[in-house]
Amino acid sequence: MLEPKLRFPEFSGQPVQNLHLGDATTESTERNGSSQAAAQIMGVSKVEGIVPMQERIVAADTARYKFVRKDWFAYNPMRLNIGSIARWKGDDNILVSPDYVVFRCKSGGPHRLNPAYLDHFRRSDAWEDFVSERGDGSVRVRIYYKDLARLQLALPTFPEQQKIADCLNSVEALIAAQGRKVEALRAHKEGLMQQLFSQKGETQPRLRFPEFEGTGEWEIKPLAEVVTYENGKAYERDIVENGSYIVVNSRFISTDGAARKYTNADYLTASAGDVLMVLSDLPKGRALAKCYFVEADNRYAVNQRVCRLKGKRLDSKFLFFVLDRNPNLLAYDDGQNQTHLSKGNVLECPLCIPPTKGEQQRIADCLTSLDNLITAETLKLSTLKSHKKGLMQQLFPRVGEADA
Repeated sequence: MLEPKLRFPEFSGQPVQNLHLGDATTESTERNGSSQAAAQIMGVSKVEGIVPMQERIVAADTARYKFVRKDWFAYNPMRLNIGSIARWKGDDNILVSPDYVVFRCKSGGPHRLNPAYLDHFRRSDAWEDFVSERGDGSVRVRIYYKDLARLQLALPTFPEQQKIADCLNSVEALIAAQGRKVEALRAHKEGLMQQLFSQKGETQPRLRFPEFEGTGEWEIKPLAEVVTYENGKAYERDIVENGSYIVVNSRFISTDGAARKYTNADYLTASAGDVLMVLSDLPKGRALAKCYFVEADNRYAVNQRVCRLKGKRLDSKFLFFVLDRNPNLLAYDDGQNQTHLSKGNVLECPLCIPPTKGEQQRIADCLTSLDNLITAETLKLSTLKSHKKGLMQQLFPRVGEADA
């Protein structure tokens, strides 16, 4: 018996039907036919939902393409297990590939299903269990409607379905607003850095704090004059960002300096204020010149793709901000071939530096404060997402939970 763990008070005690998705939905095979209707041809993306299909993969003859009407669902049966399914919310009909599965919710009768409720349910753990190998212990390569129709779900009354959908819509709106706030802060930081640091071909920044006006011109120096350089040792994996952690040899080192145990004692020691820089790209992303600021003394095992930089008469946090993804270093990356910065490449990098350490620190403090704000707002975003996930676990029961 599937029973939600959380219900709104006004619906407490009301019956919940246990049924299969096929009881509350109907497959549609309605095709364009010879009419060649002027409908937009769309595809389904896991991230973006229903989007225009690339023209190069649209067949010349669209007679077999399937219609999708408002609030109907469409998916590629070979990609459902990775989340490529979406509800069409537009008013105009669209066409999708004849290989797609199209179905709609029943709008009447005892098994009436709210499309918005189903749209949220398809993001639940119960749905994920079914469409992934967790559903029956086997990998699902193709999932057609007859397969999906066997999915079990708890179906409350239509008004309760609407209340659940409205609740989750509100949470999603909060998440979207918070996400926009985080992106706006990141864009603000990027724009501010373009003003605070000199750009390519320029010898002075476009923005300077008033208290440092008249304290002298900025100087262009090669990195070799202001840092000491040391390469990492030979380890199997590189250093990458992972939230608030860096990963070394598949082990986590937190930014508070609490390092996990290493079996190899030959490590590179990094102290508070050091900057670790990735010299080459990674298999899953371009990490060239990505930097990590060491907040506290500790032992960091990093491989030869990483170097340690110590500032000489230079504010260490300023050094971090001016070097992280530095355009002069990124210029070595052609975007196609694996690039490895040599020691010479790094030390020849020109930096435009304020004449006083006080101005360097002022810039670093400003950007650090902004980073702290971004981190706080990102945490709020994560909290909202966790809240939504918890709500969905309570609102949409999974098969087997009642017996657990």
